[in-house]
Amino acid sequence: MATINDVAARAGVSRTTTSRVLNNRPTVDADTRRRVLAAIEDLKYVPSRSARGLSLGRTWTVDIVASYLTRPQAVERLRGAESVLGDTSFDLVIHNVETPDRREKYLRELPTSNRTDGVLLVSLPPESDHLQRLVGGPVPLVVIDVHGPSVDGLPVVRGDDVAGGSLAGRYLFALGHRSIGFVSDSFDNPYGFTSSRDRYDGFTAVLRDLGVDVEAALGAHGSRSARELALRLLTGPTPPSAIFAASDTQALGVMSAARDLGLQIPGDLTVIGYDDIPIAEPIGLTTIRQHLFDSGRVGAELLLAEIEHRSATPPVVLLDPELVIRATSASPKEGRA
Repeated sequence: MATINDVAARAGVSRTTTSRVLNNRPTVDADTRRRVLAAIEDLKYVPSRSARGLSLGRTWTVDIVASYLTRPQAVERLRGAESVLGDTSFDLVIHNVETPDRREKYLRELPTSNRTDGVLLVSLPPESDHLQRLVGGPVPLVVIDVHGPSVDGLPVVRGDDVAGGSLAGRYLFALGHRSIGFVSDSFDNPYGFTSSRDRYDGFTAVLRDLGVDVEAALGAHGSRSARELALRLLTGPTPPSAIFAASDTQALGVMSAARDLGLQIPGDLTVIGYDDIPIAEPIGLTTIRQHLFDSGRVGAELLLAEIEHRSATPPVVLLDPELVIRATSASPKEGRA
């Protein structure tokens, strides 16, 4: 295989000049650049990535740190990031975080290491004592789907879960529902996730202003737990005519509970989810779209820009939630409002 020395000899220039052409430096005149490029073509020369990385001070690696990669929300965000990073020279390394200790390990090591050029942190609020080190660290870091002061000073891409909950509340009220339930995972968690609480806050605030109380049932994350929570609401003394679930995965559990009880959707029960994961459209689930794929795509674009040149004022990109009306929602039957 040809080496950089072979290219330099064929073009009649120094190894340093050849390296400048390979790295697209502007200090090489046009005629010399043409000779070097012709030699590269003639010799079928393929530059060494490690050598090129050393010359540019780069590792050509980007790391993504995300939680619960088996969940469809995380998968969609990763798809969005890969759609951008897959067309670059960067290798992508994905770290799955399923314990707080592992999150701390990655946030302690990656942003200060010499093995990555940038980090995407997905849906994982960092501890407050990490923030100053992350903001001023040598490795660019972009955060996706994290709210609050724990990411102040970092580039961020996020939606508005409070606004999304409000969309669901106003829609159910406009349909005529007055007996309404909410199914969600517990608001207390070791990672500091806030999305379910924020959706609940937006949902209940708008309905409270309209004179409607919400009965909430909280448990573990997942469709199985959501099914049990929905069964509790639907067999209680005042079964709701509509249930808003904090995620599409939990909405699937609510729909399963309705089937167990012989209830028709949406005739007997309206169901609304949150996320708009891929399964939502084929099953006709009404949901709040939070642009999962786009958040990963925009986050990756921001990270590439930060790797090229760190921004003086870290950008914050807001993706507005959107109500997507499908087949699982309708006005309540007479007598069930």
